[in-house]
Amino acid sequence: MSTRTPLGLAIATVTAVSLTGGLLTLSVGTATAAGGPAKYADDFNGDGFRDFAVASLGGEVTVTYGTATGVGTTTKTFTQSSAGIPGTAGDAGGYADAFGEDIASADLNRDGYADLAVADFTEKVSGRVSSGAVTILWGRKTGLTGTDATRLKVAARADQGFGKAIETGDFNGDGKADLAVADAFRSVYVYRGGFTKSGTTGKVTKHTRGDTFENTGLVAGKVTKDKETDLYLLGQGYHNDKMTQDAWFLRGGSTIKPGKATVVNGSAPDYSPTGVVADFDKDGYGDLAVGDTRYNNYAGSVVVWRGGGTGPTTKYRLTQSTSGVATAAAAHEYFGSDLSAGDTNGDGYPDLAVGVPYEKVGTAKGAGGVHVLRGGRAGLTGKNSQWFSRATAGVPGNPVQYESFGSLVRLRDLDRDGDQDLLVSSNYYDPSVLLPGTGSSVTATGAREVNVVAAFPQ
Repeated sequence: MSTRTPLGLAIATVTAVSLTGGLLTLSVGTATAAGGPAKYADDFNGDGFRDFAVASLGGEVTVTYGTATGVGTTTKTFTQSSAGIPGTAGDAGGYADAFGEDIASADLNRDGYADLAVADFTEKVSGRVSSGAVTILWGRKTGLTGTDATRLKVAARADQGFGKAIETGDFNGDGKADLAVADAFRSVYVYRGGFTKSGTTGKVTKHTRGDTFENTGLVAGKVTKDKETDLYLLGQGYHNDKMTQDAWFLRGGSTIKPGKATVVNGSAPDYSPTGVVADFDKDGYGDLAVGDTRYNNYAGSVVVWRGGGTGPTTKYRLTQSTSGVATAAAAHEYFGSDLSAGDTNGDGYPDLAVGVPYEKVGTAKGAGGVHVLRGGRAGLTGKNSQWFSRATAGVPGNPVQYESFGSLVRLRDLDRDGDQDLLVSSNYYDPSVLLPGTGSSVTATGAREVNVVAAFPQ
C-alpha cells in the first residue's frame, strides 16, 4: 500500500489480499528471504522485521530499518542524485521535484525482499515536461539500493502526470503483487506481476473515467469477499456546475471492472485527500474511510462508504459534532487531514485514528491533536473514542500555537509487543510521538519521541 507524501498530505491506505482481524493487510505468501515472496510488504532487507519508508521534502525518500524491538537507527536516503536512480534531481518543468510524492511497497519480483516503487508525476521524460515516472528500488539482504533501479514502461507524453498516485495489491488474485498507477487526469494503469529488474511486467491495462474528473489519489483494499484487491480512484469531479470531491470504485479481478462513483463533498474538492480501507463493522466487506477536510467551512469530516458483495453500498459521515467525540467542531480545524486504521482495543473491529492538525488546544490556536474512533457492529462511531494532544498527561511537550500536531498519524505495532501503537507527527522534520498500545486502548503512559515520521505505508 502506499502513502501520499510531501506535496499533499498522506493518503494512508490498507491494501489487501486477506482479512486479518477485520483489518485488510497485504501479505502475499509467508516465506522469508530464504525463498518465495517476502512475508511483509515493507521488509526491504528480508530480516523478518517491517521497515519504514518515508518521503521528505525536496525529492528525498528515507528508509529506517526495523529491528526486533521496533524502530531501528539505521537509515538510508535516496534522491534522483543517488547512484543508479534514473532522472535528474531538482526543478521539473516549473514544479518542485516530486520524487517520492507517492510511494508503495511490495515484493514485486518475488525474491523474498520487499521493493519500493517511487513516483514522480513531474518528471521530464524524453523531452516531455511533466510526463511523469515511477521507479522501482529493489530490496536485497543489505536493504534497498539505487543499483539496477527500474522505471515502469509507459509512453511519454507532456503533462500527463504519470505517477500522480500509486498503490500495490493483488488486483487479479493470482498471488502476485501488482502495481496501480494513476495519472494526473482520469486514468489508472494496472501493471500485473511479476516484475523483473530488466523492466518487464505482466499485462498492463488502462482504465479511464468517462466524465469530467481529475485524479488526486488512489486507495487499494479488499472491499468484496473475493480474493482480489479492489481500487478507489479519488479526485475532483464536476456536477451541477460545481467542483466536487468524488470517489470511483474499480473492482479487482481477471478483468478490472468499473463500478460505482459517489460524491464525498458536493461543493469543494480536496486536492490531497487521505483514505483507508478497513472492515470497521466486521461484516466481511471492506469500508472506505476518506477525509473531507473542506466540509463545513473546513471544520472537516470523515466519510465512510460501506463495502458490499459487489462493491460499495451506503455511506455515512463523522465529524467532531458526532456524539461521543471529545472536541467540538470549529471552522478551519481540518478534521480528517490524515487517517490510519487498526484494532487498538482487541475487540476484532478496526478503529480509526483521525488527525486534526489545526485544533485549538487551550489558548494555543492550531496546536492540533488526534482522535481514535472505535469500530463496532454499527461501524465507526464516537462512542468510547479517545483524544490526544500535547496537553494530554504523559504526552511529551506542551501545546504550541500552529504546531499542527496530528498532521500525520499511523497505527502500527511499532514496538513489536503485539499491540497497535499510535505514531503522531507535526511535520517531516521534528521527532514524532509514539503513544503505546496496551491491547485494550492507546495510552499516553510511557509516550516517547521517535525519529520516524508518521507517513510510511501502513
